[in-house]
Amino acid sequence: MALFADLSDEQLQWLTEHSQEINVGADETIFAQGNPADAFYVLLDGELQVTASIEGSNTLLATHHPGAFTGEVPLLVGGPYIATARTICSSRLLRLARPDFDTMLVVCSPVARVMLPVLAQRIQLTQATVQQRDRLAALGKLSAGLAHELNNPAAAARRAAAQLRETLTNLQTLTFKLDNQQLTSAQLDLLAQLKQEASVAIRLDLDPLAQSDREDELITWLDDHAVADSCDLAPGLVRAALDRDRLDDLATHLPATAMCDALLWLGAALEADELVSAIETSVGRLSDLVTAIKEYSYMDKGSLQDVDVHQGLDNTLTMLGFKLKGITVTRAYDRSLPRIMAHGGELNQVWTNLLDNAAAALGDKGHIWVRTRRENDNLLVEIADDGPGIAPEAREHIFEPFFTTKEVGEGTGLGLSTVYNIIVSQHHGDICVDSQPGKTVFQVRLPIEAKD
Repeated sequence: MALFADLSDEQLQWLTEHSQEINVGADETIFAQGNPADAFYVLLDGELQVTASIEGSNTLLATHHPGAFTGEVPLLVGGPYIATARTICSSRLLRLARPDFDTMLVVCSPVARVMLPVLAQRIQLTQATVQQRDRLAALGKLSAGLAHELNNPAAAARRAAAQLRETLTNLQTLTFKLDNQQLTSAQLDLLAQLKQEASVAIRLDLDPLAQSDREDELITWLDDHAVADSCDLAPGLVRAALDRDRLDDLATHLPATAMCDALLWLGAALEADELVSAIETSVGRLSDLVTAIKEYSYMDKGSLQDVDVHQGLDNTLTMLGFKLKGITVTRAYDRSLPRIMAHGGELNQVWTNLLDNAAAALGDKGHIWVRTRRENDNLLVEIADDGPGIAPEAREHIFEPFFTTKEVGEGTGLGLSTVYNIIVSQHHGDICVDSQPGKTVFQVRLPIEAKD
């Protein structure tokens, strides 16, 4: 076997004494993702399949044939097994317990020379495969969330448009009826002026009790003046800040026989204005989301851009809005900070990972702070939450590849490793974390002046 080809007789003897051969049937688990890494395996006969669970979906990482080895990554980097190995057929393996594996690298040093190049290639391939699946899973979640965010204003606009069609038909009918009242031009101008004033007035935002009291007051007035549909008409008049005094003034200028048609026309006209405003708001929300998606992904732009970090943070918060429901987000930006030359899409990936982790730590309630300020020659971004914090024993490992504190299948352990590489390797910046129960703060430092 290539792994042991350069060992001396003494080294082979040591290997024989410190390992054991095991026979395993078909479709048996050798080790499982998330379990403590306690042994290294060399496949002598048979076939192995290595898979990883990513967001609940199994991803094939490798198929091993005789002479291949597995289980070395977690033994070397620390932590549990990052994947699951199962036999495809009856297989025979050589097993070295963790202490013996560590000793083998010293006693049987030629093994390390063979193993390390394979290990480097394997980690690179595994990382690329897992990252790709991780990104696809994250994209699927993001797409589902965005579909929900887009559906809400789209559905609201559609409902408002349908109601507007009915209201305009009703308004047209009421306009014909009002024409038959033979009002003077002065009376018509007064009614039009009242409608205009009510349309531009600030809509009242009353508590339910005050709203109900004002509606009851207007319903009584409308009933006293024989105005039909008083219960349906009153809420719109209250929202438009029309009260008894304004209606009394109108009644002094219009004949009693025209009051019902005039107020029904006024109510329909105000309802049409509200529906148009609702459509404008919904379409504006759709436009904002589309803009955020385009800016978040830095579509149609080169790899290095003149980046406004605050815009990237805001776009990311917009994209993650579906995950932040129930969570209070406080922004504290230093708007005097300059734009920086950076990889905009990659920075947004950093903000996405940090904010997503903060949201996951909080569940459906809590507080997230996003702060920026200048620190010497660096732009400092802080993302903090008041969640349970990161355990001290995990804190020093969180930026290592394949290390995760999440349940098996929920995290790949590459999110913060990717964040570290983007900030440190690509942008020559720095990232650190300070965590205790009730306060976790990630600090990202980016050079204001780009480095070569």
